Amino acid sequence: MANRYTVADMAVALESKEYPTVTLWNRIEGRPRTVDFTRALRAEVRDALWMLTRQWQAGEFHGEDAGSPVFAKLHVDTSRLTRLRPGDAATIAFDDGVPLETQIERQPWRPTIARDKVALDLRLLAGSRWLKQIAAIGNYAALFVAKYPFKLPDPALASDAAVCAHPDVWQSFAAVAGRAVDGIALYEYLTGGTGRHAYDGIAVLGIHKQPLDDAAKAFVAWVNRAISRPATAENPAWQPNRLEYRFAFSAPVAAGEKVYVADEYYTGMLDWHSVDVDLGTASLDGEGAIPAVDARGAITRTMIPVPLTYAGMPHPRWWEIEDGRTNFGEIKPDTTDLAKLLFIEFGLVYSNDWFVVPFTLPGGSLLSVRGLAVTTVFGERLWIEAAGRGSDDDWQRWSIYTVDVRGRDASAADTTLLLLPTVPKVQEGPPLERVALMRDEIANMVWAIEKTIPAPDGTGRSGAASGRETRAYFERLAAAAGGSAPPPLYENDARIRYDVMSSVPENWIPMIPVRAQGSQRAIELQRAAMPRVIEGAPATRVRPRTSLLRTGLDQAAPQPYFVPEEEVPRAGANVMLGYQRTRWLNGKVYVWSGVRKQTGRGEGSSGLAFDRLVDVPAD
Repeated sequence: MANRYTVADMAVALESKEYPTVTLWNRIEGRPRTVDFTRALRAEVRDALWMLTRQWQAGEFHGEDAGSPVFAKLHVDTSRLTRLRPGDAATIAFDDGVPLETQIERQPWRPTIARDKVALDLRLLAGSRWLKQIAAIGNYAALFVAKYPFKLPDPALASDAAVCAHPDVWQSFAAVAGRAVDGIALYEYLTGGTGRHAYDGIAVLGIHKQPLDDAAKAFVAWVNRAISRPATAENPAWQPNRLEYRFAFSAPVAAGEKVYVADEYYTGMLDWHSVDVDLGTASLDGEGAIPAVDARGAITRTMIPVPLTYAGMPHPRWWEIEDGRTNFGEIKPDTTDLAKLLFIEFGLVYSNDWFVVPFTLPGGSLLSVRGLAVTTVFGERLWIEAAGRGSDDDWQRWSIYTVDVRGRDASAADTTLLLLPTVPKVQEGPPLERVALMRDEIANMVWAIEKTIPAPDGTGRSGAASGRETRAYFERLAAAAGGSAPPPLYENDARIRYDVMSSVPENWIPMIPVRAQGSQRAIELQRAAMPRVIEGAPATRVRPRTSLLRTGLDQAAPQPYFVPEEEVPRAGANVMLGYQRTRWLNGKVYVWSGVRKQTGRGEGSSGLAFDRLVDVPAD
C-alpha cells in the first residue's frame, strides 16, 4: 500500500493542490495559546533551513506586482482665514500671529474679593520689574514705594476678611506693606488716561523725566506682554452661563465665504475637531464687520513621494536589525480594544505601505484638493480621490481631519483641510479656581462647590479650609464686638429641640431651580446664597469667592447669574481656571489664564435638611 503522504513530485503536487497543506498566512506573527506575543515576535534563529522555511511561511518569497510611486502632481485651491467673531461681539480681523488658544481663552486679570482686585504676586512681580528698570536712572525707589504702597489690611474689619481670615495670606501682605511697590497700581495709573507720567506727584530731577517716560513705556509693554489679556474688560468669547467658549471665523472661497463655528469649546485642545462648517451662515457680516479680503489662491506642484517613517517602525523584511527601544510584544490589547488593535496592525503589517507628499501651508489656511495624479515606477498614472467623500450623514463613512457640516444642505461631506494656527503643547499650571457642579437628589438641589479658590496672595487655596477659617474670623469679630446674646431658653425637660434648617460648608454655593424667562417648561439654575448665622451678629449671605461664580456680583448694580439646567448632567461637571503657557513659532512666549471643563464624578449629598428634631446633648 502506497503511503498517502509520500509525494513523488512536489512541484506538481503544490500546483494541483492534491494534498492538504497551509501555504499562506494572513499575519506575519505567530499565534501562541497565551496572551504573551514576546517569543512569537522574537523570531529566534535556529539554522539556515529553518530561516528559509520561516521566510516562506511569512510570504517573503511571494512578489507583488505593485509599483512604488515616483511622482505626484497635486493641484489645490487655498484660502486664508480672514475674520473672527468671538461670541456675539463685533467681527475683527483674524490674527494668525498669535496662537488661537490664546486669542479665544484669555481672561482679564483674575479678580479676588479682596480690596485689591489683582493678586499680590502679580503686583509684586510688576513692582520689582519697575524698580529694576529705574535703578540706573536715579535713587527713586523709596519715593515710588511711598507713592504706590501695599496697604496692610485691618484684622478688625469685616471687609478685609478675605485676607485677614487666613494667617499665611495676612503674613504675606504684612511682609511687603511699606516695603515694596505695587506695580499694577502704577500700570493702571499709566494706562488710565493720556498725558500721565510715572513721576506725577514725585519730586524728580528734570534730566530724569525723559528717561522715566521711556522706562514707563517699556514697563507698560512688559506688563501687556507678560500675561495676555483681552482688549476689552471681559472676554466676549467666554459664555459664563454655559461655562464654555463660543466663537466663529471665516475664509473667502469660490462660493462666497466659508464660516466655521464653535458653540461649545471647553476642552483646552483647540483644533479642527472643535469647529463645524455652518452652511446656514452666509458670512460674518454685521455691526463692526471688517471688509472681506480675497485670500484665495491655487497651487499646482509636482513632488516625489517619500515613504512614511516613524520612531520604532518595524522593518518591512525579516532578519533586518531593528531598533529595540520599541517593543511591540509588550502591547497587550483586549479583544474589544479596536483602536489598539488597529495601531498594531498598522505598525506590523501596513507600516511600509504609506507615502508622504510634502506640502507646506501657513497656519490659518484652508486647502481643497482639486486633483492628485500619481505615477508609479511602471509608468502607471493613478487618479487619487478623497477617502472621505460622499454623503455627510452616511453612518458608514469615516475619515479623519474631516470637519462636520451643518446647515441648510449637509448632504455632501466637506473634504477641505483646515489648518488652524494652534500649538501642539500647552503647559498648564495648578488650578487657581476649581468648581464642582453636583446634583443633590436628597435635597433636590444643585450645588456649586468651590474646591479651590483664588487667595489674595495669588495662590490657589482649599475652598473647604478657607470657608472654615472665614467663619471663625467672623465669629471672633462678633465676640470682640460683644454682640447681644440670644434670649434664654424656657425651662423644660425636653431631650429634643426643633431645628429649622441644617447648615453646609461655606464653600457650597446653592443653585436653585427657577423657570427660564419666556418659557413655561424650561428650567434654569440661579445662583443663590446660604445664610451665615453667628450668635451676636446679624445674619449675612455667604458669597462665592471664585470669579467663575461671581459673574454679575462685582458690578455697580449686582445682577443674578443663571446656568441652564442641561449644563449640569447627572455626572456633574468640574470647571477649572488656571494659567496656560506656550511658545509660538517665532519663539515668543504667551501666558494667559484659561478655563477647562470636565465631566464630574457623579451625584452627592450635602446633608442639608429642614424641619428636624435633634437630640439635646446631656449636661
